Amino acid sequence: MKKIACVVALAGAFVSMDAAAWGTDGHRAVGAIADKLIKGTHAEAQVQALLLPGESLEAVSTWPDCVKGNWCGPQTPEMIEYVNANPKHGEYHYTDVPFQLDHYHDGAAGTADDDIVQTLKEAIAVLQGKDTPATNPHKFTKRQALILVTHLAGDIVQPLHVGAAFVDKDGKFIVPKTKAEIDETVVFDSRGGNNFLMDDAKIEQMSANLIPPGEPKPVKPGVPQALTKPFHSYWDSTTVDYAFRRVRAKTPERFAQAAIDGKPNVAQNSGDPVTWPYQWADDTLAVSKIAFAGVTAGKIVPQVSKKGETYYTWTLEVPNDYPVPSSALAKTQMIKGGYNLASLLKAIWP
Repeated sequence: MKKIACVVALAGAFVSMDAAAWGTDGHRAVGAIADKLIKGTHAEAQVQALLLPGESLEAVSTWPDCVKGNWCGPQTPEMIEYVNANPKHGEYHYTDVPFQLDHYHDGAAGTADDDIVQTLKEAIAVLQGKDTPATNPHKFTKRQALILVTHLAGDIVQPLHVGAAFVDKDGKFIVPKTKAEIDETVVFDSRGGNNFLMDDAKIEQMSANLIPPGEPKPVKPGVPQALTKPFHSYWDSTTVDYAFRRVRAKTPERFAQAAIDGKPNVAQNSGDPVTWPYQWADDTLAVSKIAFAGVTAGKIVPQVSKKGETYYTWTLEVPNDYPVPSSALAKTQMIKGGYNLASLLKAIWP
């Protein structure tokens, strides 16, 4: 998730900590699609050589989110070693380019040295065998690089993991030209949409008439039900749930098979694979404009975290049919993620 400090501040009030980009099912769907597409190729043999017995791309796809806490189970020695060696690993999953723009540029407002584009470049270079201090400053192993590429190929197609909204006090979307303009007094960072709060009951009501019903949500005794849902969380998990329901898929593997059976037309990347993250980011910027179409934010509301720190939120309104286009877009993007990942691995290991 984006901006971990803010996420922690919001977590207790608004969002459970197991939320992650595309959620568990979404990332597994991306991995499952790639597993199927590389079956029987040289790339599959190279992948299996880096994975442990019984592992697959689907299985390891959530690993970079699982290392953020214990919600996937106790941390393994491998996870602990990775976290200790990568103190900024939480920043590898996203970039914050203003969604109104068309291209990702190194060093521009919203980008960072450890963002998703730069991390993917590094991991791809490692898999290509270009392991030098200049190309691999984080000293990723080939196994770590494969796991990161698998996960981040899913993250980078999530609209809010690339296209970010910056707002003024009245919730008007604006475009900062430099990093210095994002001062949290005139220009505010919505933290990947985590600071945009949606009425959860209203979203459920919208979806009831538009999306096929799903499994009843378990209710934990003594745990209050959230009244609001961060916009980022909606895109991480709710759109995935809706997308699965719309194709009648209850598992990532079934979603993957349904996706492949549909023979999707996914654009091919060109050039050196190490440049592909730029192409993926630019494509997702175009998609993020659709994600924000018709979306409006209210006025700024100061909040105080448990640590006494002030942060800001905005109520968010979306079109009445939003569950339909957003879930369709999520389906398309997860499919892109799986096909992109498979194409990348076959390009690295032809």
